[in-house]
Amino acid sequence: MNTNTIDIIKSSGEKAKFSLDKLRGSLKRTGADNQTVNQIVDTVRDELYQGISTKEIYNRAFAMLKKKKSYLASKYKLKKAIYELGPTGFPFERFVSAILKFSGYETEVGKILQGQCVTHEIDVIAHKNNETTIIECKFHNDQGLNCNVKIPLYINSRYNDVKSHWNSNPKNGTKLTNGWVVTNTRFTEDALQYGNCVNLYLLSWNYPKDNGLKDRIDRLGLYPITVSTLLTNREKQFLLSRDIVLCRELVGDAFYLDHLGVSETRKERIMKEIKMLCQN
Repeated sequence: MNTNTIDIIKSSGEKAKFSLDKLRGSLKRTGADNQTVNQIVDTVRDELYQGISTKEIYNRAFAMLKKKKSYLASKYKLKKAIYELGPTGFPFERFVSAILKFSGYETEVGKILQGQCVTHEIDVIAHKNNETTIIECKFHNDQGLNCNVKIPLYINSRYNDVKSHWNSNPKNGTKLTNGWVVTNTRFTEDALQYGNCVNLYLLSWNYPKDNGLKDRIDRLGLYPITVSTLLTNREKQFLLSRDIVLCRELVGDAFYLDHLGVSETRKERIMKEIKMLCQN
């Protein structure tokens, strides 16, 4: 079968041509060996049909990875796991804050800052090398929703209002030098164009190239606990409610699993999966 002629339906409802290379790339990023990757690619290719959804392709690949090694499947479900941080955006803000902490920033979440004109609630404030960055997190539950130009337009106004006040106050001890917009989905072309024009730093699932959210998470091993294939949804929600957002945070605090009444054998399996994720 010529896979180049197969149309797939994306989560946004758009049609696209199926790409074997994309599938192979996403499987390789999990750290799966070549034999496993080739097996899954061959199976998925044999089961393709016109109009298959990306969700169905994902489900098939995920099930095969899970049979091999659960932590590989966990890494593969990263994008879905970020959506599972919802329905409110707060765990996503905590998640972004945690990623920045592991990149050497001191961070604060959900703080009210005075602007020149009005006050603003800022999702994440990050400090490093006597410079301060304010970060707005745009979390979408729906994969089909992208950040349009209105978002960076609005954030840039807030950034400039806060910046005027912050930099005129010597008590702050740092200079406010950067405004960021972080989203778990994608930016539209005009959002990217405007953001780059006014020097806002834009971070999405796959932007900037090779340094988007997925790249940073893989590189630093900073997986959200929602990637786990062994924890139930109820257990994940309990951990999120206790501010355990990263797998790394659970490694040092396994007693949370005792609190949930998890049996010793299951606890061992969960901790093994979590540790494998943090190593890789």
